[in-house]
Amino acid sequence: MKLIVGLGNPGSEYRDTRHNVGFLVADELARRWRLSDEWREKFDALHVRTTVADEAVIVAKPLTFMNLSGQAVAGLAGFYKIDPADVLVVTDDVALPLGRLRARPEGSAGGHNGLKSIIQHLGTQAFPRVRVGVGRGDDRRELSDHVLGRFEPAERDTVSAAVLRAADASERFLTDGIERVMSAFNAAQQTDPAE
Repeated sequence: MKLIVGLGNPGSEYRDTRHNVGFLVADELARRWRLSDEWREKFDALHVRTTVADEAVIVAKPLTFMNLSGQAVAGLAGFYKIDPADVLVVTDDVALPLGRLRARPEGSAGGHNGLKSIIQHLGTQAFPRVRVGVGRGDDRRELSDHVLGRFEPAERDTVSAAVLRAADASERFLTDGIERVMSAFNAAQQTDPAE
């Protein structure tokens, strides 16, 4: 069994913010797999369960707010006995240009509070992740205001394309593993929505 977790903050006030790009990817996977009406709540997360390529898969959106995401991830992973190497976390990243994807098999939190919480609760950095670039924005603006802000109209096509690619990367993880995701998605130009 594998677990795909899209990070974000619950509530309508956070919908479509940069910090919620992981939720957008989780929603896209649920849409593709015709599960959009089947979200259930368990372990402080909304989740859907299905089978992809003969593999049981859970897609989850923590309801704990970003800084406590690890509670929901550890709860689901523990209950379903999912190894950290089979937990794919999809999250925003201000260090990447808007629309760029970066997959890794493990790593530090890199200043991301959601990843920091997951590392703390799983007790390891060794879980794969796909980071979706949301850019840094104006250096004079508080970083928290940037990530909790909504995408500008001029950014929406790039973000929509990145969400679709991140969902593609998540599906590739299920069938081919994180190494194949890295080779397919890390090197590709990620900022032009036409590609």
